[in-house]
Amino acid sequence: MSLAPAASSPAGRPVLLTVDDDPSVSRSVARDLRRRYGQQYRVVRAESGDDALAALREIKLRGDPVVALLADYRMPDMNGIDFLEHAMDLFPQARRALLTAYADTEAAIAAINVVDVDHYLLKPWDPPEEKLYPVLDQMIDAWRSSGDARKSEVRLVGHRWSAASHDVRDFLARGGVPYQWVPADEAEGRRLLAAADADDSAVPLLLTADGAALRAPSLTEVAATVGLHTVPQSDLYDVVIIGGGPAGLSAAVYAASEGLKTVLFEGGVVGGQAGQSSRIENYLGFPDGVSGGQLTERARRQASRFGAEMLSASRVSHLEFRGSSSVVHTTDRQIVGHAVVLATGVKYRRLPATGIEELTGRGVYYGSAAAGSDDCHDQHVVIVGGANSAGQAAVHLSRTASRVTLAVRGPSIELSMSRYLTDRIGKIANIEVRTCTEVSTCEGADRLERVVLTDVTNGTSETVEASYLYAFIGAQPFTDWLPDRIHRDRGGFVLTGPDTAEGGGRPAGWPLPRDPYLLEASVPGVFAAGDVRASSVKRVASAVGEGALAVTLVHRYLEQQ
Repeated sequence: MSLAPAASSPAGRPVLLTVDDDPSVSRSVARDLRRRYGQQYRVVRAESGDDALAALREIKLRGDPVVALLADYRMPDMNGIDFLEHAMDLFPQARRALLTAYADTEAAIAAINVVDVDHYLLKPWDPPEEKLYPVLDQMIDAWRSSGDARKSEVRLVGHRWSAASHDVRDFLARGGVPYQWVPADEAEGRRLLAAADADDSAVPLLLTADGAALRAPSLTEVAATVGLHTVPQSDLYDVVIIGGGPAGLSAAVYAASEGLKTVLFEGGVVGGQAGQSSRIENYLGFPDGVSGGQLTERARRQASRFGAEMLSASRVSHLEFRGSSSVVHTTDRQIVGHAVVLATGVKYRRLPATGIEELTGRGVYYGSAAAGSDDCHDQHVVIVGGANSAGQAAVHLSRTASRVTLAVRGPSIELSMSRYLTDRIGKIANIEVRTCTEVSTCEGADRLERVVLTDVTNGTSETVEASYLYAFIGAQPFTDWLPDRIHRDRGGFVLTGPDTAEGGGRPAGWPLPRDPYLLEASVPGVFAAGDVRASSVKRVASAVGEGALAVTLVHRYLEQQ
C-alpha cells in the first residue's frame, strides 16, 4: 500500500487527503499541501482509490475529521469520481475536488452531478499560490463555516431499539451532522453515563466537545447544540416559508436572491421528505442521479448564501391574519410576514397492522431512516409501498441487508414506480417483490422480530422473521394546524387559485377586487407550493418549479399592497 504512514504526523488533527496513481504527482501535491497547511492539518496521500479508502476507514475508526479530498480523475481500477462517491459514505461533509490533466468538461460535469464536487483543478497547478491554495482555502472555509469541526466531536449515547434514541440519530444523520454513536449497554456507554452522573433515564445522552451533556434532549435542543439555527433573528419578514423540502427551499432561494427578507421554518431537518431519498435519478440535469441529501443540502447552502434564514426543528403551531399580514406562531414566539408560502409537504400514513404502534421506533419506521442503513447489515428488511420512495429505499438498503422484501398491495410495481427503478430492482438478487401483499401484524418483545404478510386476494398469511420495517404508504398533508379560512379538499390538501371556490372565481369572504392567483390560497398573500397543494404533481422537479412560481406571485401581491 503506497500510503503516507500514519506515524508521520500526529493523529487527532483534521485530515487533508490526496490520491493520485502517479507517484511523482502524489508526492508533489502532498508536498505543496504540507508546505501551506502542515501545521494545522494532517496530510495523507495514497496512490490508488483502494488505498485511499483503506486510509479513510482507519481515520474513521480513530474519530478524526476529514476536511478535504483531492482525487485524480484518470486512475486505473477506480477513477476519481468512483473514489469520491465511495468516500462520501464515510465522510459526507468533507469538501471534494477532482484533479484533471486537462479541461475535461464531461468528467467535471459528471463529478458535480454524482458526488457534488466543490472544485476541479487542472494539472499542473504551478504556481500553487495562484492555482492550488486559493481553491483549498475556499474548501477549508466552507468546511469550517458548516461547523463540522465542532460537530464531529458530538457523541450520542443511546439504546439501539429506543424510539427516542432513534429519533435523535435520524435527526443528526438527516442534518448531515457527524456524530459518534455509543450504545448505552456497552462498556464505553456505561462509562460515559457514569462520567455524566446519569442513568438510563437520561438516554439518549448527547455529549459535546466542550463537555456539555444533554439528557434526553428535545430535537430543538439538539439542533441548537450542534449549530443548527432554531430561532428567527427578526419579528418581521417579507415572506415566511413554512416547510423545508424542495418547494420551500426553491422559494427561499428565489425570494432571498431577489431581495426579499426571507425566513424558512422546518419542523425537522431542512430537506424534508426528499432529503431522505437515497438516489433521485430522474431530476433534470443529473444524468447519474443525486441523493436527496446532496440536492437539498446544496439548495440550503444556496438559500443561506443569498441571506435566507433557515430554521431547523422549528415547528409552526398556528397561523392568524391581521389586515394584509399573517402572524406565524411557534411554541415560544410569533413573527409577522407580509406573505406566507405553505410548503409543508406530506407525511406517510400509518400502517393499520396489529401490534405496530408498540414497535414504532423499535424496528418499525415511517420513511427512509438516514441512520438505519448500517444497522440493517445482514438483516432481513421489509419495505411497504409501491412508489418511487419505496423503490429507492429498497435499492439503497439492499447494499447492506441480507434480504429485502418489498410488500406492494397492488398487482404490480410497474403501475406506480418509475421504469428505471423497476428495471434496477429486477436485477438485484436480494430484493424480493411481493405484490398483492400487505403487512397485517408486527410482532416482537422489545423490538421488531417478525411480520405477518397477508395476500389480499385470498387472505392467506405467512409469518417471516424481520428486524426492520420501513413504511412508504399514502400521502397525508401537514395541514391540520391551519385555520378554517385556508380552504382544503377532502384529503386535507390546500386549494389554490380557481379551486378555492366551487365553479372558480373568488372564495367567500375574499376581500380583493381580483381572483386568487394560481398558487394563492383562500386568504390573500398566502400561497401553497409542492406536495401540500391540491392537484399538484408529486415530483421533486414540480415542487421546485412551484416554489419559484410562488415567489413570482408573492412579488405581484406585495406590489399591490
